[in-house]
Amino acid sequence: MTNVVLDRLLAEREAEGRPVKVGMYGAGFMAKGVVNQIAHSVPGMVLSVICNRNIEKAKAAYELAGQEWVEVSSTKELAQAIKDGKPAVTSDPAILYESDDLDCLIDATGAVEYGANITLGAIAHGRDMVTMNAELDATVGCLLKKKADAAGVILTATDGDQPGVEMNLYRFVKSIGLTPLVCGNIKGLQDPYRNPTTQEGFAKQWGQDPYMVTSFADGTKISFEQAIVANGTGMSILKRGMLGLDHRGHIDELTQMYDVEALKKVGGAVEYVVGSKPGPGVYVLATHDDPKQQHYLNLYKLGTGPLYSFYTPYHLCHFEVPLSVARVVLLRDPVLQPLGAPLVEVVATAKRDLEAGETIDDLGGYMSYGQCETAEITARDKLLPMGVAVNCVLKHAVAKDQVLTYDDVILPEGRIIDKLREEQVAMFPIAEAVPAE
Repeated sequence: MTNVVLDRLLAEREAEGRPVKVGMYGAGFMAKGVVNQIAHSVPGMVLSVICNRNIEKAKAAYELAGQEWVEVSSTKELAQAIKDGKPAVTSDPAILYESDDLDCLIDATGAVEYGANITLGAIAHGRDMVTMNAELDATVGCLLKKKADAAGVILTATDGDQPGVEMNLYRFVKSIGLTPLVCGNIKGLQDPYRNPTTQEGFAKQWGQDPYMVTSFADGTKISFEQAIVANGTGMSILKRGMLGLDHRGHIDELTQMYDVEALKKVGGAVEYVVGSKPGPGVYVLATHDDPKQQHYLNLYKLGTGPLYSFYTPYHLCHFEVPLSVARVVLLRDPVLQPLGAPLVEVVATAKRDLEAGETIDDLGGYMSYGQCETAEITARDKLLPMGVAVNCVLKHAVAKDQVLTYDDVILPEGRIIDKLREEQVAMFPIAEAVPAE
């Protein structure tokens, strides 16, 4: 519903000749879609600059959208390009977060270490940021939110990706008086043993990266996404890895498949389902305590309860990212942020038998997959966060499907993500709150 307001506000900015000016990090598959969307379908907004480590990809993203670009190497040159109305490209991330001419930044990278550095830069320089980087958000998002708040800026996840769509639906359901007990994601496939070789054909068909596609198929991406939904709603999980029901019928039928008391006991749960219709959307299952309103809900074809089904049958990713930027800049309304301490983490799990001395490869790779676990158990058992696992060296052999711990690996030296994890753990000390089983 917010979008109905945003179209008018953006039209006003267009009429005034004051478009919202955006800088974006990343030039991959999804980022290219954002470039094209802003260029051709979002009046009142301009994508002023793209920063990418491989600058040729930034150039190609503008060219794909039919736009000419200029290369810049300083904030002064960026300011001139913006004044001239020319899209800019750079490989220097500081140029974006140091620029006073940009209204908001987008992180479209999905890279944990790089994303941590640019997010800290944005916060330090007072820049709002819309992040598509669920990997970073699920790893240290609670800490980064505190830092952003202290700096007076907004750091938020984005609409379009499932977490933002779930949060929009969650807010709607709460706003009409119901109590959400499940925030869920509809998947077509879940197989933790998929790898870039098995997913190569699909990736090639759609022009995507095989590792990113694998992170969707092996459950890593959905784990990151549902973790940030949990942290933004106060929900938890029903079991490690979530239930992940396999249901080929309609999503409404899920109202009969969850234990309401179990859901209430954990304060609501994030979940996913494989194969349900209409996919690939999201769903919220909720209760209502008022018998009078239950009568109305039955009249309106939502059934007799105790769970009522609400769903959005699609998520339109890059189409909606610019609207998240507009929400931040024009309404100061974040899409999805952690409420406080982490509630759900994503832990690294061996995809195959791992040997001593091996270096864990990238997310969506051949060696590990992510699973949701409660923050309490993660802290108590020193489980290795998935966002930390890449490039860690194994001290000893780890069996397939075993969750890795900090004791199993040697961390790379000098990484910002490890320092941020330490800082987050110190800020939210929860390990001692959970007795050992």
